[in-house]
Amino acid sequence: MVVLCGYETVKEALVNHAEEFSARPFVPVFFDMFKEHGLIFSNGNNWKAMRRFTLSTLRDFGMGKRTIEDRITKESQCLVKVLKAYKGKPFENTMLMNAAVANIIVSILLGHRFDYDDPKLLRLLTIVNDNARNVGTPMVLLYNAFPSLVRWLPGNHRDIIPSMEELHTFIRETFTNQRNHLDVNDQRNFIDVFLVKQKEEKPNPELYFNDTNLTMLVTDLFAAGMETTSTTLRWGLLLMMKYPEIQKNVQKEIEKVIGSGEPRLKHRKQMPYTDAVIHEIQRFANIVPTNVPHATTQDVNFKGFFIPKGTQVIPLLYSVLRDKEHFEKPDEFYPQHFLDSEGNLVNNEAFIPFSAGKRSCAGETLAKMELFLFFTTLLQNFTFRAPPGAKLDLTGAVGFTTPPLKHEICAISRS
Repeated sequence: MVVLCGYETVKEALVNHAEEFSARPFVPVFFDMFKEHGLIFSNGNNWKAMRRFTLSTLRDFGMGKRTIEDRITKESQCLVKVLKAYKGKPFENTMLMNAAVANIIVSILLGHRFDYDDPKLLRLLTIVNDNARNVGTPMVLLYNAFPSLVRWLPGNHRDIIPSMEELHTFIRETFTNQRNHLDVNDQRNFIDVFLVKQKEEKPNPELYFNDTNLTMLVTDLFAAGMETTSTTLRWGLLLMMKYPEIQKNVQKEIEKVIGSGEPRLKHRKQMPYTDAVIHEIQRFANIVPTNVPHATTQDVNFKGFFIPKGTQVIPLLYSVLRDKEHFEKPDEFYPQHFLDSEGNLVNNEAFIPFSAGKRSCAGETLAKMELFLFFTTLLQNFTFRAPPGAKLDLTGAVGFTTPPLKHEICAISRS
């Protein structure tokens, strides 16, 4: 295994040698979960076909456009209504944030939304959350190193596949049902578009639009589209509770630019401070610290080292987002990393929370829309505080992604 550290090295590999570093390695737990199908853990032509299809279909369903903006705005208001019902009393926000964010990707994939207390949705969210945690545990890491030996031992590596199967079964039932009512002239959601493509695909040995790819692709988009954005938002609220001055400054800017109207994407350009705070939440929270593992597609000579084809490569995002060459106070929460002396937003080239190159996050545009609209709507409506006597701990939990440790929040209504 090769680990790449620091912005320059990671950029050199993922951007300047994009093709050579664009594969995924064989990691037993991910192979068991995805069988090299779908988008995130597939390789070669299958991956290229799935990525092309995903990007164009997400764009068709409004990623980066007004239609999806309206949907996020509406969902933010649903979330506000639920938070108001707590009347400032402490509550734990994991499932609520998960459900609100999940509804955006679910509306694209399935064409509808769930109520936050829908048992089906809560079960699917629990599976995704548990697996994101389990994949980072010592037992699973041991299983990845010695699969044939560890497979038979007790441990949480044995919980992952049954729960994934449950998620896959739900997805298969959903698209089987949609296939029975498919109207080629009325493609209502992502799954419909895939099924139409499946009908059109010319029979050949390399069929990409098969049921396995559909199952894994929907799993990828549901899990990645929900888990990462909601985890980032939860870090955001925790950091606002920890730094009430920063929270106040964001609220002042919201009052100045938006007032009591609905936050919209057009406001982002007029809100450099809020935008800088969101950037800094992503940088500081660093929620996929090891990145998704890469592998070399061919032998590579890289920075004086020979790396054989098929070597597992970890482009360590933690080392990029905390690179002291690029961030003045890498270990502190410091929105000025993204502001100049006049208070304008500045881009920092080492800010790559969505990774970079050919394997960068396919949902980046959608995630940025969600982060801005959910965050500004929540801070427009509430001031977030810690429950009386609670200590705010900024240590991350263990897992493939890094959420904050379990904590309660108080949402004090501002109206």
